[in-house]
Amino acid sequence: MEQKRFIVEGKVQGVGFRQFVLGEARKLGVTGFVRNLADGSVECLARGTSDQMASLEAELKRGPSWSQVSFVTSELDDRPLSGGFRIS
Repeated sequence: MEQKRFIVEGKVQGVGFRQFVLGEARKLGVTGFVRNLADGSVECLARGTSDQMASLEAELKRGPSWSQVSFVTSELDDRPLSGGFRIS
């Protein structure tokens, strides 16, 4: 298992991006959370297999049709996570 912190930049707030990520993360079976950041980006912290993380990153780059993702960064993270996936 691996845990990553993703930061998604672009037109990602006010367009249902967190709800989109919630649905995709639950489909993939990863744990973690997604939240808006004050600078207009979205943070996603997720834990799963390397395949699950790769699939989640692909979905973050795609986003919902009404968003415009310009950049996604990721890094390993070791903060404790509880079960399930939620919007924070």
